[in-house]
Amino acid sequence: MAETLRADGYDVTNAAIELTDKRWKKNFAKFPMNNGFLDVLKMLPAQTRKATGEIKIPDSVTSGDYDLVIVGSPTWWLTTSIPIRSFLKSPEAMTLLSGTPFAGYVVCRRYWGYNLKTVKKLGTERGGKYVDGLHFSYQGGQIRSLMSLISYLGSGEYRAKYFGVKIPKTNLPAGFERDAKAFAHDLTTQVAATPAS
Repeated sequence: MAETLRADGYDVTNAAIELTDKRWKKNFAKFPMNNGFLDVLKMLPAQTRKATGEIKIPDSVTSGDYDLVIVGSPTWWLTTSIPIRSFLKSPEAMTLLSGTPFAGYVVCRRYWGYNLKTVKKLGTERGGKYVDGLHFSYQGGQIRSLMSLISYLGSGEYRAKYFGVKIPKTNLPAGFERDAKAFAHDLTTQVAATPAS
């Protein structure tokens, strides 16, 4: 997406949102994780109650004047991850998004709709002008892709099997680059056609 946006004449700034909350930071402190399954499972209660937490937001988020913002949102336990939800509820998100066109893309195993709706809702509540959204799904369906992810997080390796079950590589399927480029190019077209406020 960044390459396509640059080719369309945009300067691109990447800004990673870091989870720093002491309640969950230890779950992600090392890679491979101590126990891929348990460390992922520990996030379920917080995700179920749609918790927010302490995060680190790069200075570039509030120091720039942006024509377009794209929010990348991983799906944790069927919904928006704690770091992205926390960011989209923050004062910094209000500063960034107020009056600004924004889009979202979500990455998931299967159930992506709620995550994207949440990104749209929270971004709009912060004053952003929602343009479009896209989802990317991992290979292997709901069960085998989860097994693949847990295997990778716990071992740091791409394995062919997990507990004797054949699993795909924990990654997006072939062709996602094409979809990402088309999405980014379409966004620039839509933003260029949107009247300034």
